[in-house]
Amino acid sequence: MDAWKEWALSPFPLTGDIEPGVAAMPAMLRRRAGFLGKMALEVAYQCLNGQTNVPTVFCSRHGEVARAVDLLTELMQDASVSPTGFGLAVHNASAGLFSIARKDQANHIALAGGKSTVEHAVIEACGLLADGAPMVMLVAYDNALPSVFASFQDCDEQPYAWAWLMVPAREDAIHLNWDEVEEQELNGNGMSGGLEVLRFQIGEQAQMQRIVGKRRWLWSRHG
Repeated sequence: MDAWKEWALSPFPLTGDIEPGVAAMPAMLRRRAGFLGKMALEVAYQCLNGQTNVPTVFCSRHGEVARAVDLLTELMQDASVSPTGFGLAVHNASAGLFSIARKDQANHIALAGGKSTVEHAVIEACGLLADGAPMVMLVAYDNALPSVFASFQDCDEQPYAWAWLMVPAREDAIHLNWDEVEEQELNGNGMSGGLEVLRFQIGEQAQMQRIVGKRRWLWSRHG
């Protein structure tokens, strides 16, 4: 945790390609997950620590886009496409593997919301809490984009995964509010939304503002 706090104070590029072990998952299912999926699964297992029947919200802006590029390349080359590869390229692949491996029938959702993916995931999780769930796990994860997308990137995508176990708000809760503003865009090649939120969560600043399109998201903590 100390290393993450140092990163929050002075962020540096996150790199690496060593796959997490995901030792808690049966090997047959674990082998199906790629680098991105294993990052998401590892933090999900650690966050729940054996608890079951907890609704989950998996959120990723780009998801398994690298798998999708591979599938499209195979189609261009008139090669046969693996049904398993296709099944693991869909956006809820990691959530599905997590549910199957744990034989857990709790509600799970996978979503993408562009630059505001994490904010929309928090709203979804809060909706589940308001509907009576005692706790909800939120998993946020993404990875660097395939090189074919290099000229289209609008932020510096880096490999990361983190998970929150969310409960109904208390006095020390983090707050999320939003309103409409004149159209503005985030600076190109800035930090991705998921990492900005992580930096705020483990940092000490009282507020963080993110403007995406015509919406301003305000994160704040109240002691």
